[in-house]
Amino acid sequence: MIDFTIQKEGLAHNIAKARENGILIPTIGQMQHPETIPEKVQAKLKNVGMGDVDPLNLFRITWKNEPVESGGLFRQVPNYIELPSSLTGVPCRIVAMVGKWFPTGCHKVGASFGCLAPRLVTGQFDVERHKAVWPSTGNYCRGGAFNSRLLGAQGVAILPAEMSRERFDWLHAIGAQVIATPGCESNVKEIFDKTNELKQDPQYMIFNQFEEMGNPLWHYNVTGNALADVFEAIKRPGDRFAGACFTSGSAGTMSTGDRLKELYPQLKLGVGEALQCPTILENGFGGHRIEGIGDKHIPWIHNVKNTDMVIDIDDEDSQRLLRLFNTPEGRTYLKEELHLSDELLEQLTWLGISGIANVLCCIKMAKYYELTERDVVGTVLTDSAVMYGSRIQELNELHGAYTVREAAMDHAIHMLGLKTDSMMELTYRDRKRIHNLKYYTWVEQQGKTAEELDALWYDTEGTWDAVHAQAKDLDELINAFNEATGVLKTL
Repeated sequence: MIDFTIQKEGLAHNIAKARENGILIPTIGQMQHPETIPEKVQAKLKNVGMGDVDPLNLFRITWKNEPVESGGLFRQVPNYIELPSSLTGVPCRIVAMVGKWFPTGCHKVGASFGCLAPRLVTGQFDVERHKAVWPSTGNYCRGGAFNSRLLGAQGVAILPAEMSRERFDWLHAIGAQVIATPGCESNVKEIFDKTNELKQDPQYMIFNQFEEMGNPLWHYNVTGNALADVFEAIKRPGDRFAGACFTSGSAGTMSTGDRLKELYPQLKLGVGEALQCPTILENGFGGHRIEGIGDKHIPWIHNVKNTDMVIDIDDEDSQRLLRLFNTPEGRTYLKEELHLSDELLEQLTWLGISGIANVLCCIKMAKYYELTERDVVGTVLTDSAVMYGSRIQELNELHGAYTVREAAMDHAIHMLGLKTDSMMELTYRDRKRIHNLKYYTWVEQQGKTAEELDALWYDTEGTWDAVHAQAKDLDELINAFNEATGVLKTL
């Protein structure tokens, strides 16, 4: 459960800071239904760019932003891409919601909001005393740093040193304090070690996405309902929502599946990971290049009992397809041989590395369950290729000049040629084994108790269901906070 205990002194400081800086905080309900955002806010948003460091952009933490860089408002249906069978090689419909059209260009800004907002509107985080620490493999700390800046707080980003140059450039530009830890995507323990060091200083408050229940609260209520909205908008008579796949990372998006399984009980929920680090599949370890999915552990917030399948993706597949979708030679092949529209070619640049991995998980699930043209599989695109320009350059330097022939080979081998290997349909015992792996990170190293671990498995109603339902309580606190600041009245 999320602690909503009020700290009066911190709350008073936060209210004063918000009043001084004209900060109005959106509710979870408004993120689900942005049409309910006050008209005065919507009118001002017409003059605010998506990337502007403006508190009003808190109201763009939604899947339903108009896909424009400046001045846009909201759509009834979330931004999504439907990938054609000629590209995916499977008959089922694969739809992916788009993270590019969030502030920061990534949906992790929502997860970080879900973590920060409860402590801000209760005063547990005091803007006059605390710095907000965001441990991440890249995108979560960007979202956290952005939200910290918008809410008048100092953000501290912790991420592995080998993440893309674009991530570091962006963080420095936003004014965050940046701490680079040793290693690559898979070196999450090194991040935890640094956060444990910072914990000793009371000025630092840690928002660990791998354990913060605000992360699944946000995804369950916002992402889960948004993906359901997409399905309801595109479904044809006889269509069924057959599956959803999300790479693990912090596992926040896995709670999207919790919501979808409530709405569509037949839906299969798959969790993806890198083949080079098969922690879930076979208790394995290693380094990989699918940026955005830290591993070698099971996140505390992963409701493993509700997961049906683990799907491992070779990171070489994601790298090759990143090149295919974002080079002139790749686009020439896709246009001339697959006859993809110019609009879809542009949309393919909205797939970042982890988004590509998500799509590949959907393809492997579709092949495993032999899904048909009446089946829909859904996922999300965490970020876009904007954050990986340096990686594309590295691939060109490594492999030499790209050609249309190589593009055709990459499509054939790394997408059409996917097999149903390195994946597992989970039994009850498989799920329990994976869940038990949490012990070694969270009980032995991070201060959780065995009783708390058991509760996540045996007491669904008192843990996962209870957290998901706290969105209503959070919204009440946010409304009270906004009323106390009086900012809406002065807009």
